[in-house]
Amino acid sequence: MSVLRSVALFVLAALCEIGGAWLVWQGVREHRGLLWIGAGVVALGLYGFVATAQPDPHFGRILAAYGGVFVAGSLAWGMVADGFRPDRFDVLGALLCLAGVAVIMYAPRG
Repeated sequence: MSVLRSVALFVLAALCEIGGAWLVWQGVREHRGLLWIGAGVVALGLYGFVATAQPDPHFGRILAAYGGVFVAGSLAWGMVADGFRPDRFDVLGALLCLAGVAVIMYAPRG
């Protein structure tokens, strides 16, 4: 159950951070305005709180592992929100990052 909770929190954190950054991008680069930017800032702030809910007590470990989730999640977000099509090296890189997440977070420790 702890691994499932952790994975769900990583997904939620990615939605908050990547979504927040995308909203700011839309507000600034696509000239959608201050509401988009404000919503992005709120989502980015929520990301910080979601990360603290991880069951592991070590900030460095959580943030390092989340980096891999961020990489894969960013590519997925780009596919859904912007029609981005990753090439095989994007996919390979994302899979390597997710393998790193698994090792960092879920390897047995004694």
